[in-house]
Amino acid sequence: MKHYFFILLGILVMITLSGCASKKGLYSWGEYEPQMYQYFNGESPEKLILLLEKDIQTANNDGAKLPPGFYAHLGLLYQSVGRDQDFIVMMELEKASYPESRQYIDHLINNYKR
Repeated sequence: MKHYFFILLGILVMITLSGCASKKGLYSWGEYEPQMYQYFNGESPEKLILLLEKDIQTANNDGAKLPPGFYAHLGLLYQSVGRDQDFIVMMELEKASYPESRQYIDHLINNYKR
């Protein structure tokens, strides 16, 4: 009887651990966090844009969601290099992805238009 208890316990532990191993995160962070560090240390916006554009492609291919602020940050990078239309597109994507950011994003867009 003890023998079956330990076998059952072993099976339950394996099932529990296998469930934990396959759990995906809520967001696809990609290079977003390391890129932020590079941004604040003076890395060129063009290089950072390429990293974030690659992250968008990877997330789309994986069917993953990008974290809050991702599109807005990329939009501000686009604005800094004169890609104004891309700035607006990214801001609209941020609002669509995270409606709670609408007021702040609208503020950024309105300041840009002035």
